[in-house]
Amino acid sequence: MLKNTKIIGALILFIFLLSGCGNGDQETSPYEDLFNQPTFSKITDSIRDAPKNDELYFHRAVLLNSNNYPEPALEDFKIAWAIKKEERYALGVGNLLLENKPDTAIAFLNAAVKEIPNSLLLQITLAKAYNIKGESEAALTLCDKILTTLPQQVDVLKLKADILNKQEKPEEAIKILEQAYSLTPYDIALNYSLANLYAENNNPKVLRICDSLIKVDTLGQFAEPYYLKGIYYTNIEDDVKALSMFNTAIQKNYTFLNAYIEKGKLFFNQKKFVEALKVFQLCSSIKPAYPDAYYWIGMCQEATGEKENAYLNFHRAYELDKTFTEAKEAMSRVK
Repeated sequence: MLKNTKIIGALILFIFLLSGCGNGDQETSPYEDLFNQPTFSKITDSIRDAPKNDELYFHRAVLLNSNNYPEPALEDFKIAWAIKKEERYALGVGNLLLENKPDTAIAFLNAAVKEIPNSLLLQITLAKAYNIKGESEAALTLCDKILTTLPQQVDVLKLKADILNKQEKPEEAIKILEQAYSLTPYDIALNYSLANLYAENNNPKVLRICDSLIKVDTLGQFAEPYYLKGIYYTNIEDDVKALSMFNTAIQKNYTFLNAYIEKGKLFFNQKKFVEALKVFQLCSSIKPAYPDAYYWIGMCQEATGEKENAYLNFHRAYELDKTFTEAKEAMSRVK
């Protein structure tokens, strides 16, 4: 009798511990306090009442993400996907993983594509993940696979052009972007992408596309078309026209820092170090935390023999941007 009582007691304790663990998971969740905040509490209460409702987790994930809580949003997207294999749930997971965890994104998206093989958006997101991870050939293969059946898919064409440009195949990238442009010439972002490629590769077509962008700017506020024309003129060594374009870009938008840098570089390359220094100093006054301005201030000071001051500005540039290898090398050069 005593033996049976012990067995029953042990079973009761085991069941109690199991139920306690289940409740503990909910209570000890690292996001529990967040879920119970007024913004999320209503939907959290609904989830408690219907813990298998995938829609509820999805809606809370969207709300969390829109309020800049990506980690708990990711968990909710995952729960929704685990309950029901819907494209939007997988896209939520994939897009949140893309930037910081491309390896995990690739693994997840490959599995998701197997679940929903006809999802164009999942395939595009997977190609983006490959691109971010640096697996360009895998990304291109997937893009080509999509374009075989959907040759006019503009987003895929743009992605393919981006990959080709990263592979230092600008002419191929331009051809692909021109194909996309022929399909959606009204896509302003696409216009700028194509114009940028034209400018960087000394292609005079940049002038035509920039003029078309200027024409649609009825308020006269766009600085970028003038800037890109300036880059083109710089590359073909027409400094007079380049300077005019950079000045116009600055007039359109006085905070357009790249235009100041390119204008200053024009003077620097002409050995007009005093004029260049004034431009770079003005640039740094507009944005005091802009590393490029201090780098070029240092370059002017180095060119005029002010090595101590040059070192200080190279150091400041590097402190603002630890990936600024040119600034680090310049520090060593003038030390």
